[in-house]
Amino acid sequence: MRALVFHGPGQFSWDTVPDPAIQQPTDAIVRVDTTTICGTDLHILKGDVPEVRPGTVLGHEAVGVITETGDAVGSFQAGDRVLVSCISGCGRCRYCREGAYGQCLSGGGWILGHLVDGTQAEYVRVPFADLSLHKLPDEVPSEQAILLSDILPTAYEVGVLNGRVTPGDTVVIVGAGPIGLAAVATARLYSPGRIVAVDLAQSRLDAAKRLGADDVVQAEEDVEGFVRGITGGLGADVVMEAVGVPQSFELCTRIVRPGGHVANIGVHGKPAALHLEDLWIKNLTITTGLVDTSSTPALLRMLAAGRLPAAELTTHTFALDAMEEAYDVFSRAAETGALKVVINRS
Repeated sequence: MRALVFHGPGQFSWDTVPDPAIQQPTDAIVRVDTTTICGTDLHILKGDVPEVRPGTVLGHEAVGVITETGDAVGSFQAGDRVLVSCISGCGRCRYCREGAYGQCLSGGGWILGHLVDGTQAEYVRVPFADLSLHKLPDEVPSEQAILLSDILPTAYEVGVLNGRVTPGDTVVIVGAGPIGLAAVATARLYSPGRIVAVDLAQSRLDAAKRLGADDVVQAEEDVEGFVRGITGGLGADVVMEAVGVPQSFELCTRIVRPGGHVANIGVHGKPAALHLEDLWIKNLTITTGLVDTSSTPALLRMLAAGRLPAAELTTHTFALDAMEEAYDVFSRAAETGALKVVINRS
């Protein structure tokens, strides 16, 4: 089959590789009909995720059709149209029994495109298929369902739920890429009083406004002064970091109010300073997190009911064999206006 293979920092290519095969009785093989590129994939290419070995097929998001299942798979069969979750869970270890599938102790967690071959390919082996796949209703288009593989549950769980957004809150989201925009969309489910989006790219700020942000601020402007001005000097109730660089995390800790929440969503490849000399007295809650995807079934019901603006997050569509072009467009988002790119089997 053909697949997008990582060869080391800054190096990848669309190669011919062996077809995946069942390795464990809990596996399924899925023909990939739709996939996409995540900001995490760009972090991998920058060398920010050194656990990814050269030769790994990238990608952790897909919609497709099962072609084969292992003998222990009980919930799915060949021919089922499914969503492939970015997280795999054994279902039996301590963390999985708590719904924290991202921390699975038995070889699950975030493994696709990370520790095992991923979804930016014609076929993918999905470990722990019974918990890692979701059947898709016919009425949910693949181009929208693909957003439930990662960005919508990540923004919702790691941003909105960890940040404890409540009605009337002032919420600031630093970074208006796909994850930040998904955070705007899912924060609105909790009726905050005001949502502010911060980014360098005007195209992404425009998208944030379309998705429900009340205010947008250029990152190069006086973000701290703006937040003080709209909160009577207090600071924001909830601040979400959706970039993954030290400067944005440190900004988040400066604009949150005493007693507020900072929810880090971004993937960080470098240390960030934690100014405890200023923060120790402020009663802050700072959370980090890898998505568990425990919210995916609920989000899928909302998507099927038309409650999530998934279509608004997609800007470009490519054929599977144009993967390298898709990476080029996605990586130059400030120039191309790319948000989420959808990659379909021809």
